[in-house]
Amino acid sequence: MRTVLYILTTCAVVGLAFWAYRENYATQQALSEADKLHANIRGAHTRLAVLRAEWAYQNRPDRLRDLADINFDRLGLLPLHPDQFGQVDQVAYPPVPELPIVDPVDVSTMNAEEDPL
Repeated sequence: MRTVLYILTTCAVVGLAFWAYRENYATQQALSEADKLHANIRGAHTRLAVLRAEWAYQNRPDRLRDLADINFDRLGLLPLHPDQFGQVDQVAYPPVPELPIVDPVDVSTMNAEEDPL
């Protein structure tokens, strides 16, 4: 009886060691993948910062004004003035459509006990 108990205990220890070995390597692989993803995210943030800086550089008002002056013949762009904008009360909103009444119910002749349905 003791021999069977020793064999079962040994098998359980070997099985648990194998499971721990596999879990250790799976954890290490997951951690390395997470590190790679963090590196990719850092690279994307760096590229985004560079793109935002380039966008700000390209959209400088003095540069855009010079480009509009150079290409005035083709584009016809003029500077904006505050008097070019309208007021909110000048906006013509469409009228609210009236919905047709379909299957009218006469409520004055109905009793409280009657169900129209």
